[in-house]
Amino acid sequence: MTTDQNTSKDAAPAQDKKPSGAKSPAGRQGPKSQDRGRGRPGGGGGDRGRGRGGRDRRDRRDRRDRDVPEFDERVITINRVSKVVKGGRRFSFTALVAVGDGKGRVGIGYGKAKEVPAAIQKAFELARKDMFDVPMAGQTIIHEVIGVQGASRVMLKPAAPGTGVIAGGAVRQILEAAGVNNILSKSLGSATHINVAKATVNALRGQLRPDVVAKARGKRAEEIFPPALLAAYNSSELARTKV
Repeated sequence: MTTDQNTSKDAAPAQDKKPSGAKSPAGRQGPKSQDRGRGRPGGGGGDRGRGRGGRDRRDRRDRRDRDVPEFDERVITINRVSKVVKGGRRFSFTALVAVGDGKGRVGIGYGKAKEVPAAIQKAFELARKDMFDVPMAGQTIIHEVIGVQGASRVMLKPAAPGTGVIAGGAVRQILEAAGVNNILSKSLGSATHINVAKATVNALRGQLRPDVVAKARGKRAEEIFPPALLAAYNSSELARTKV
């Protein structure tokens, strides 16, 4: 009697044991249910991802359209300067920039700060405040002129269509920002950047309009200037008034 009871007790735990390698049905189906929405094209996650990507692309495109700059901003030169004080040298940076709208308005600015970005920002703000109208005949200037600033002299001459901007350095940056596409220039004096830039601005400010010259001489503009020059000047002024 005692032997049979011991045998039954030993057999009961053997029936409850399960093979170590066996897996439950739920365990086999779990990964499949998770993969159904991830890797297959028909899953819901893929459709939602494509929708969000399309909206993101449209938002980036709209943001780029809104961020189009109103003015053509150009950095002419950046220079590091120092000031000697009691404790040693104190360094700072200067920036010379040109700002124009490409339609006959331009200005230059000179900013100074302890950091380069701050100096450039100050220069751009000053240049926007100092913008002026440049009298133009089409895409060139009206007449030859020489601008002077200190020891720098800059000569500007009108050019035929297709000539391009024959200039370099600060002169080129200012003329292109103003929208002058055909012109001849020559720097005749000192090559200091700020003096050359100011001489260029003085030359552009020294342009005389045909109607002003004709009025000073007591004649009509048609009696003094060539018809092609007057037509180009009038078209430029008309386009500027429409803007």
